[in-house]
Amino acid sequence: MLVTETNAETTPLHTMNPLSRFSDRAEDYAKYRPSYPEDAIATILAGLGNPSQLVAADMGAGTGISSRLLAQRGVRVFAIEPNAAMREAGTPHPFVEFRDGTAEATNLPDASVDLVTCFQAFHWFDPEPTLIEFHRILKRSGRLAVVWNDRDKDDEFTQNYTRLVQIASHNHPAESRLVSVDALLASPLFPDVRCHTFSYQQELDLDGLIGRAMSVSYIPREGEAQQQLIAGLTELYNYRNENGLIYMKYRTSLYLTDS
Repeated sequence: MLVTETNAETTPLHTMNPLSRFSDRAEDYAKYRPSYPEDAIATILAGLGNPSQLVAADMGAGTGISSRLLAQRGVRVFAIEPNAAMREAGTPHPFVEFRDGTAEATNLPDASVDLVTCFQAFHWFDPEPTLIEFHRILKRSGRLAVVWNDRDKDDEFTQNYTRLVQIASHNHPAESRLVSVDALLASPLFPDVRCHTFSYQQELDLDGLIGRAMSVSYIPREGEAQQQLIAGLTELYNYRNENGLIYMKYRTSLYLTDS
C-alpha cells in the first residue's frame, strides 16, 4: 500500500503488508534485533505454575528471539509466524515449534494454550479479530503478554540513532506508533491490564549498528537514503567505548492480562 503524507498518520499498520514486509530482512533480524530483559520474561511467567507444564503461543514470532527466551525457561512454544523467510532464519530449539499462521488466524485449537505472547509485533496485527483469536485459544486460566522494546528517548546516542532512522524512512508511521496498546486496553475480553517497565540495552559493534538499522522493514535497502543512513551511523559509531562497542538503550514495556 502506498502511504502518502496525507494518510500516513491514520493508515492502520496492519494494512501495510505485514505478512511479507520482513522477507528481505530475515538474516539481519536474526542477527541484530535486541533480546528482552530476563526480568520481563520472569514477570510474564510468574504465578502460572511450573514452566515445563506450560504451552505458549508466541505471535508474530519472527526468527524466534522471544520464543527461545520462553523455551529456555522450559515452556513449550508454538512460534506463530506467517513469513517463511523469518521462520527459516530462526535458530532451532527443542521446545520451539514454528508454525505458519497469523495473529488473526492461528490454526490452534480452542483453549489450547496457557500463554499468548506478542513481542514487538502487536502493532502489525488487526486488533479486533486478533484479540478475539487470542481469547479463543487461551485457557480460562491463561494469560496474554504484549511487549515492546521502545527506544529510550532520554539516551543521547539512542535518540541520535532514532533521528537517522526517521530521516531514512521518511518518518514512516510505524516509528511513531510502535507501542499501540489502545485496542488491548479497551477490550472487554481482557480486563485489568497491568503494565510493567524495564530498562534494557543492546551491545553493538559497527556491523551490528548498521545491521540493526537494516533489520527495520521500512528502511531502504539501496539508494541514496540508505547510503546517507550508513554514513550517519558510521559517524554515530564515534560514541563507541574502548572495546569498540556502543549501547542502544530501551524501555521495555510489558502489558499483562489474564483471560
